[in-house]
Amino acid sequence: MRLYTRRGCRLCEEAEDLLASLGHGAEIVDVDAADESTARYGLRVPVLEINGLVVAEGRFVEHDVVQAIARVTVRD
Repeated sequence: MRLYTRRGCRLCEEAEDLLASLGHGAEIVDVDAADESTARYGLRVPVLEINGLVVAEGRFVEHDVVQAIARVTVRD
């Protein structure tokens, strides 16, 4: 599970807090740290990616994130 973020992004901080409150740890990736991630996600942060699939982006809604995580992890 990866959470693409940007420094100073309030929505990114909220997404990180939400995942922590749900008991999910995510690898935090700063989109500005590499040209590839900047080109891929640009201003779309935060972006939650699981197994290469984007399951949430922008303003995270707890219910939607829980369902998305469940759907993706059930497939594995």
